[in-house]
Amino acid sequence: MTATIWQPHDTAAASGVVEIPLGLGGLVAQASAVAADAAGAPVELAWEVVPTGDGVVEVRVTPGAPAAVRVAWRVPCVDVTAFWVPDSGEHRGLPPFWRRPRQTSLEKGAPVGALIGAGDVSVCTYAVAEVVRPVLIRTGVVEETGDFGFWAEHRAAPGAGLVLRLDLSGRHFADTLAGVAAWWSAGRGAREVPRAARMPAYSTWYAMQQHVSAESVERQAAAAAALGCEAIIVDDGWHSDDRGRGYGYVGEWLPSPTAFPDMSGHVAKVRAHGLAYLLWYALPFVGRHTPLWDQVQDYSLTYKPHMNAVVVDPRYPHIRDLLTDNLARAVEEWGMDGLKIDFIDQFAVEDPPEPGPEADCATVNEGVRLLLAELGARLPADAPIELRQPYVSPGLWGQAAMVRASDCPLSALHNRQRTIDLRLVAGPLAVHADMMMWHPAESAERVAVQLINVLFAVPQISVDLTAQSAAQTAALRFWLAFVKEHAEVLQRGQLRPSRPDLQYPLVTARGDGVVIAARYAPVPVAAPSSGTLWLANADDDTAVLLTSALAGTARATVYDCRGEVVGRGAHAFEAAGTHQITVPTGGLLQLVRSG
Repeated sequence: MTATIWQPHDTAAASGVVEIPLGLGGLVAQASAVAADAAGAPVELAWEVVPTGDGVVEVRVTPGAPAAVRVAWRVPCVDVTAFWVPDSGEHRGLPPFWRRPRQTSLEKGAPVGALIGAGDVSVCTYAVAEVVRPVLIRTGVVEETGDFGFWAEHRAAPGAGLVLRLDLSGRHFADTLAGVAAWWSAGRGAREVPRAARMPAYSTWYAMQQHVSAESVERQAAAAAALGCEAIIVDDGWHSDDRGRGYGYVGEWLPSPTAFPDMSGHVAKVRAHGLAYLLWYALPFVGRHTPLWDQVQDYSLTYKPHMNAVVVDPRYPHIRDLLTDNLARAVEEWGMDGLKIDFIDQFAVEDPPEPGPEADCATVNEGVRLLLAELGARLPADAPIELRQPYVSPGLWGQAAMVRASDCPLSALHNRQRTIDLRLVAGPLAVHADMMMWHPAESAERVAVQLINVLFAVPQISVDLTAQSAAQTAALRFWLAFVKEHAEVLQRGQLRPSRPDLQYPLVTARGDGVVIAARYAPVPVAAPSSGTLWLANADDDTAVLLTSALAGTARATVYDCRGEVVGRGAHAFEAAGTHQITVPTGGLLQLVRSG
């Protein structure tokens, strides 16, 4: 845009700028638009502010002609502790306002964020209604004033302007983000989320890398089912005998005749264990070493040298047909239950080539939307389809059942942060952890700690289950059983993560008469006055502090990381205040109070 809004040194008379009073605690906002022609002539704007709740408004800005519409606002940066966005690579510190804007679209990210203050309240939570086409967002501290500035921009037409939701209610930030997810959900279709998408899964990736075969998958499938997993995800390597990294051999998507000589028969054997079977695809790529290479050169967006593959261009119907036919074959011919679709974000290339005459849409963004819609029409409504950070747009809710945290092998902290980030705005989707792996010599306590770090998501396991020690197996069996038994509260209860600036040291979920808490640092945990508290301890400090508002007695049962009872009896809360109880690292406390 040629007009800048806003910076402290800009004048109110800047060309094309209109003031929008919000009536919310003195919040200041401005909006401007410029025409799409080369001259950058200002375009007249119409606007309205619609209150939708206590401290919540929708700002609707409509241009008089097609234009790029930008809405900007700012708040005093007082008592602020963190800035939250659903990007797994984003730190929780406060960025400077002069930082380069980030772009969200169907392929990557989501137009939402929250400025968080002391006590985990939201100072300002924003979201943009446009979740398919590109949206530019700039956020950060304005050095000249100490305010926190925001603007959002996308192209709009007279019949459909930019719609912005602002929440300055001062509620817990998780509640304001749940409000955003509900706002996005209104009138938006979603795929059915089958049971298999919410139950523990086994993944081949970290355990086998590309060294997969029918025999190795069937061996792990039997062990996974015995431990309580209800899905298996076969990753890279099934389509080729090449065992090197990169994507030079992807694109045709036919099973390796050496590793998977009878794919349909193999799938039937795995499913006989009661497991749903999902197959991995690197959706956008065609590799240099495939027969398709020469055929797609004129229909590609870019070449990725480090991947040894091109990203094909979904603006062409025959390219979409090629991809759709390849992926649908897994379900239609081989009997798969669903798909793991990888690398959708790679379609978001900078400066794509101009579409040729065979293209049926002008933008890559529209091509991706058509591709996923056409694929979805070929698959059963309840097919478990997995997506992954950073393609987390609500525009994809109709195409998937589950979304996984981005890769963070052996990093329990990042897995916790990423899964909680996803939970906050995932809407109807089941949230999956990145695959969990560990060294063969790892202790059972540390295996349990990894599982507790993703307690509020669906765990994916990726180790050789046939080579685990008895203690490791016991920890896996115990925690996977807990996840399955309490899935409703863990995955769909009222989520309360604390202190995003400290990467969520305490997280709770509430259901009917049940509170499930996970402790990742030596912080006190509030005991409910009645009902059941389950407290998982992932910290090395075993002296757990419980705070209670009332005196009374509770029944306490303490389990170690393997599910063995190590303590049982009455626990007296002699007065309101803080009380101590010992819970082993990787262990679990059950506290039952009658009120």
